Amino acid sequence: MNTLVKLVAGVYHDSVSLMRVSQSLSAMPGVDVAVIAMATPLNLDLARELGFEVPAAAPAAAELLVAIRAQDVTAASGELDRLLTELSGRLPAHASDVPPRTTRSAIRAGAADLVLVSVPGEHAFAEALDAVEAGVPVMIFSDNVPAEQEVLLKRLAEERGGLVMGPDCGTAVIGGAGLGFANVLRPGPVGVVAASGTGAQQVTSLLDLAGVGVSHVLGVGSRDLSAQVGGLSAMRALRRLDDDPATELIVLVSKPPAPEVARAVQEVVEKLRTPVVQALLGTSGGDLTSAAESALEALGRTPPAWPSWSRPVARGPVRGLYSGGTLCTEASLITPGGFVDYGDDVFTRGRAHPMIDPTLRLEALAKVRPGEVALMDVVLGHGADPDPALRLAPAIEAAVGRGVQVVVALVGTENDPQGLLRQAAALHEAGASVFTSNAHAARHAAGSDT
Repeated sequence: MNTLVKLVAGVYHDSVSLMRVSQSLSAMPGVDVAVIAMATPLNLDLARELGFEVPAAAPAAAELLVAIRAQDVTAASGELDRLLTELSGRLPAHASDVPPRTTRSAIRAGAADLVLVSVPGEHAFAEALDAVEAGVPVMIFSDNVPAEQEVLLKRLAEERGGLVMGPDCGTAVIGGAGLGFANVLRPGPVGVVAASGTGAQQVTSLLDLAGVGVSHVLGVGSRDLSAQVGGLSAMRALRRLDDDPATELIVLVSKPPAPEVARAVQEVVEKLRTPVVQALLGTSGGDLTSAAESALEALGRTPPAWPSWSRPVARGPVRGLYSGGTLCTEASLITPGGFVDYGDDVFTRGRAHPMIDPTLRLEALAKVRPGEVALMDVVLGHGADPDPALRLAPAIEAAVGRGVQVVVALVGTENDPQGLLRQAAALHEAGASVFTSNAHAARHAAGSDT
């Protein structure tokens, strides 16, 4: 194998685009590994861990790291040039087409009625603060933002009449427009307030399967209902949906909240005109699927039998390999076992989210022992892996071949770019049991009835 390592000055592309480039190069015949990323200290350390000799000096702010190990690095380098040229071709061709370069200038130009912040966590506060001070709602997709900064932003937003969605807000739908990781959902009467991205995706995808759509999905960040943050955004979002004439029912979704925050939120709920279905995991013994069913019943609808493609599963130790934190929490509350949320901040620092890049979970699946049950989620929608079954199915087939039982919770809709039914068929053909309900998948993995 030959190696190519270099830093290219004056080049910048977002991390997701570069991750796609790395995946394309790694899939080339004769390529052992390819790391194409901005030359941050974390990415330089990652390249070193993979055996590359990279410069020890601190790189400039806009330097691209190229690290390739392949039989023919010249061919790989040529393909890299083509892929980067394709990325550059998406940029504005004329200076007059260049959008505002800062959040503040965009707001001053009247170009923003909502701000989406997706930068490394240490830089998110300044951008979000510009939006909050202007009274513009802001969605902070970034994670690894200090909790004290989150509290400051949300308290200031309360004073200015704004709304802070996040930090670590992975999903939102505003008037039919999806932000972050978002499924393609039909319009309808249900508004969602969610301190959980994948929790919101599970509930809204099930509603979509039942023929019911949403008005808005307001993510508030995974820590919002913690004791430190106090539910500041959740309570504001509830009031906003209560004032929305298109919203007839509200669903509140969260990981287990702090008890005192749950009580404060309940006081707000009791004062709303719009009925609220609460899916607060760990507080009442319910799950996200039962919450979706309760929402349907509140609308006068009969819940359907949720689609599944199951196989017999013998009892064995359950290993949860999740990309969604709330889905992981829900499954761990239903069945005992060892559970890992690979979407946690500790795993996403310096690398793409596992809903985009399955590498860590594929490595974990390869370590599951014969006789054990691997329980996984696969989340579809915009922003997620464009074809998760493409890489997961061979790994599942290999795991099943060595005696591992695989159960998949497939979250999404048929209108998602990946196609729910196509993904289900590919995963089931590889040997997995597939469920559209994460709760049902967890019970099946434990060998109990759904």
